Amino acid sequence: MTEAADRIFVNGEVHTLADPDDGGDEVAEAVAVRDGAVVRTGRTHDVELLAGVDTDVVDLGGRVLLPGFVDAHTHLTTVGRYLVHADLSAADSPGAAVDLLAERAAEVEREESDDEAADESGVASDGGGTGEWVLGYGYDESTWDESRYLTRADLDRVSTERPVAAFREDMHVAAVNGVALDRFADALADAPDGTVPTEDGEPTGVLLEAAIDPIYRAVEPDREETRAVVEAALDQCAERGITSFHDMVRDSHAPRVYRDLDAAGELTARVRINYWSDHLDAVREVGLATNAGSEFVETGAIKSYTDGSFGGRTARLSAPYADAPDETGQWVVDPEELDETVAAATEAGLQFTAHAIGDEAVDAVLDAYEDASRTDAGEARHRIEHVELADDDAIERLAETGVVASVQPNFLKWAGEGGLYEERLGTERTAETNRYRDMLDAGVELAFGSDGMPMDPLVGVHHAVTAPAEAQRLTVTEALRAYTSGAAYAGFDEDRLGTIEPGKRADLVAFDDSPWEASDAIDDIDVALTVVDGEVVFDDR
Repeated sequence: MTEAADRIFVNGEVHTLADPDDGGDEVAEAVAVRDGAVVRTGRTHDVELLAGVDTDVVDLGGRVLLPGFVDAHTHLTTVGRYLVHADLSAADSPGAAVDLLAERAAEVEREESDDEAADESGVASDGGGTGEWVLGYGYDESTWDESRYLTRADLDRVSTERPVAAFREDMHVAAVNGVALDRFADALADAPDGTVPTEDGEPTGVLLEAAIDPIYRAVEPDREETRAVVEAALDQCAERGITSFHDMVRDSHAPRVYRDLDAAGELTARVRINYWSDHLDAVREVGLATNAGSEFVETGAIKSYTDGSFGGRTARLSAPYADAPDETGQWVVDPEELDETVAAATEAGLQFTAHAIGDEAVDAVLDAYEDASRTDAGEARHRIEHVELADDDAIERLAETGVVASVQPNFLKWAGEGGLYEERLGTERTAETNRYRDMLDAGVELAFGSDGMPMDPLVGVHHAVTAPAEAQRLTVTEALRAYTSGAAYAGFDEDRLGTIEPGKRADLVAFDDSPWEASDAIDDIDVALTVVDGEVVFDDR
């Protein structure tokens, strides 16, 4: 006698997103789950045969059911900070950003007053690693009529008594007020040339790349606050159908928090931890290995930078910026250092992933992978994050070596006429950015992620399907696969995640509307249900 299912999902439009070489995107009506795994798909009548006395029957009511989204590149604690601190992504001008920071400053004042009252009453306060700081995350000046970075002058309007910092969406540019500049004067004096812009000999408050590091260290949340921002971000993941994500971690309490939540059975998404390259020695010393861990928390890759960002004009280009003819960007990590780190990680049997945006940076990463002691980068499954500007030769090398292109389709918001790409690169090079169609056609392993800008897969799928460069658009099915099985492959998880098939883990998401029928407005579709390992973690039916 066949064992009953724990839970069945019936009366839906189930898209398995299975490998097209194995029968394609087979559409079913129902799914049965036992012990956190899919055990059957098919017609509702057939799947209902697995219903027992204790089986939970979930009526999808005609909704579309897909594999849960796998976000191949995010910074979860930063996403959580948007929810806890000032969310500057809502600002449409420098003045609006200042207003949001001022509101946050008032909240900080109230929190301090509450803590003082708690101390006087003898009740322990919640504490927090950011303390007196007023912080804002996610501004994007390229969308403003007054397109400029925030500066010290702006942030001094928020406070001249406590430190204030505002981080651009890409986290490669920040602004601080006078209090912060004074506090970190010595550290900023030692920052690399060009990373602390001045005007009339005085710092403008704008910080680029490595100059931001002292600020990052100062505002890194303590373990208690890290748990708060992680839990806030996990709630948002569930609301957006994200069942797994690859987190880029550096000098953070997040790995401990993930493992604490996992041990308590409270982790509502799977996490793959990609450790920064300055953690490589520690990773080797404690014996962590790529793919080691539990069903919910795995060790992933060693992560490094090469260049910066287009927004900060620090992405490394082979030809000058259109709006700065004397600039070609910066090496955040130069090719020689990258070669050494890739070789060391590869020799240790660790996956490697490198941030590379400009065409010169993409080439440098491919060179490093090809020079590494393990010549088969496909076996190591090394990755390049972003790959925003790659020429034909780079795409061919990606395909030949098996290196994964871990890309962020939401960045296409900058690719429209008059957008950030056109401003920085000019019209001709803008058309050569984010070449997803060319990559897929060449056989490149394509994985989608968000970089937390925003952490919303449906936004990314929408941009991939409606890309300004029509020749680079993906079909709905192709875009969804890049955010499910493609991202799972980037994390060595293709055998357990990314499709709805018997034997795979039951990580699922249901939508109120079909992405295929609303292909011009996929970002407006609502998530109705999110399931992780067979358990419902979000239900908005």
